[in-house]
Amino acid sequence: MTTLIKTADEIAKMRVAGRLAAEVLTMIGAHVKPGVTTDELNQICHDYIVNVQHATPAPLNYRGFPKSICTSVNHVICHGIPAEKKVLKDGDIINIDVTVIKDGYHGDTSKMFFVGSSSVLAERLVKVTQECLYKALALVKPGCTLGDIGHVIAQHAQGQRFSVVREYCGHGIGAVFHEEPQILHYGQPGTGMALQAGMTFTIEPMINAGTHHTKLLPDGWTVVTKDHKLSAQWEHTLLVTETGVEVLTARPDEDLSFLIEHAA
Repeated sequence: MTTLIKTADEIAKMRVAGRLAAEVLTMIGAHVKPGVTTDELNQICHDYIVNVQHATPAPLNYRGFPKSICTSVNHVICHGIPAEKKVLKDGDIINIDVTVIKDGYHGDTSKMFFVGSSSVLAERLVKVTQECLYKALALVKPGCTLGDIGHVIAQHAQGQRFSVVREYCGHGIGAVFHEEPQILHYGQPGTGMALQAGMTFTIEPMINAGTHHTKLLPDGWTVVTKDHKLSAQWEHTLLVTETGVEVLTARPDEDLSFLIEHAA
């Protein structure tokens, strides 16, 4: 398994791509409301990335994916395809997954949104999933292993009686959308690759309200929970620094102050 350690120039470009991806999620929030279609959200994001940011939406035509973002609603775990017929309704939850390419480098991030009001279960699932991501980010520094990251995610999710999706995972990222290493969201402490400064990858836990079993729909992309219970996901692209972690896709609306002690 080869892992690319990024140069200072590459890291600088990834900071820009990460910031742009975060800006898309910040921008789209005002448009997520009952009555809007996921295709409309896709078009708004596409136009913003292309015309305002002068960047490229990485998902569009990636291995045949037909849209510029992924929109995963309710029991859709990941890779939901925006559609004209998919109208958001009050009580829905939706993950919007954005990847921007700028100057040849990728920034990849996703966020959960509530559509109107939401159930207690949906709110708890979304909160716990974000906590899983944050607990993993807090561990990241040179010497931490991939097993450490997976373990803390699974331990927290399962402790809240939720389950961790196993078939899909985080990934290395840079000039290539998906590269080594694979970042599993379950594992044993002290096992797997040890992190090194200069690595860039995503952590993107997918947590289900029911069982961890998944089903791939006939479109070849959309992944749903087999029991049709809710699923949530949060994602950041990060850089391993000499002393900890830098979140390249951090947004103004989130408090990452708990990472300050680990920052370079």
